[in-house]
Amino acid sequence: MTIYRSVIFSTFLALLANTGVCDSTDHASSHAPIGVMGDHTHKKGEVMFSYRRMQMSMSGNLQGSDNISDDSLVTNVTNRFAGMPGMPPTLRIVPQDMETTMDMFGLMYAPSNSVTLMLMTHYVDKEMTLKTYQGPTSLNVRGEFTTASSGWGDTKIAALISTRKSSSHKVHFNLGLNLPTGALDNRDRILTPMGGTPEVRLPYAMQLGSGTYDIEPGITYNNYGSTVSWGAQARSVIRLGENDEGYTLGDQYYLSGWAQYSLSRAASVALRLSGKTVAEIDGADANIMGPVQTADPSNYGGDFINLSFGINLLGQQGWVNKHRLAFEYTVPLMQDVNGVQMEMDTMWTLGYQYAL
Repeated sequence: MTIYRSVIFSTFLALLANTGVCDSTDHASSHAPIGVMGDHTHKKGEVMFSYRRMQMSMSGNLQGSDNISDDSLVTNVTNRFAGMPGMPPTLRIVPQDMETTMDMFGLMYAPSNSVTLMLMTHYVDKEMTLKTYQGPTSLNVRGEFTTASSGWGDTKIAALISTRKSSSHKVHFNLGLNLPTGALDNRDRILTPMGGTPEVRLPYAMQLGSGTYDIEPGITYNNYGSTVSWGAQARSVIRLGENDEGYTLGDQYYLSGWAQYSLSRAASVALRLSGKTVAEIDGADANIMGPVQTADPSNYGGDFINLSFGINLLGQQGWVNKHRLAFEYTVPLMQDVNGVQMEMDTMWTLGYQYAL
């Protein structure tokens, strides 16, 4: 985490060195890839509506940066709750696949040329398939089951504050606040090693919000060229206090850089490299327990590097003028997780924006 903080701090200093004045552009590459939030500001009085659908697929499991088989996991990974009544010494329930879908709705408004306000909320669907092993030590599989949760997640409000501008460079600060509107008490039925099917509170990965007010500071840089444009963004999520269930999700630090090539004023393609470090969960929900890795707060967080490919389309005239359609496809380059966690396979984001 120290390395990420140093890189982010160095990036902040470098970006603040630019000066001048800049006007908004109306070509596709003036927008960052759709996976970047809060990438641009607006002129006074401008309004923009946005919709994004993001889907992430996960399968298999990692221990650190290495793959771990189901049989090895239930044989060698200690159960956090071992010693409690009815709890086996090792994990006995293993996640197989997980799919997360988010529908994100955003609104931006610029009360002045130097400040753009942003509001974003999202609806989340999560589904996880798990395998249960029989009894406390057997390698026989008892069966599989699926848990799911859905609902509105947290709400974010932010101000984008322009600072350094020129004809080809632009820098703005991102100052955000996360409002804890997502539920933390979703429940579903599971299959236990002894064959029971109780309804329990789902683990942290299946809940919908943080339960805390979180500040989200950041800085964004854009460089606009006639053919090639590029940019970078550094941002953080800093949790404020403990939620009502007795835990705090880990702080997060992001660094992302991208380059875009203009095919025309209406179309561009992009390549983006992003890194993220996430701390493990602090504390625990007393209602979340079981012989499964997702019930252990220490099995959250880690270091991640992703590579994304994107395309931007921006209408130039007629009824499509100022309508933007964009897509980004993401694959992992490096995953080094805390403890034992599921492995991300792919993620994609499809987005639509309209400015007036």
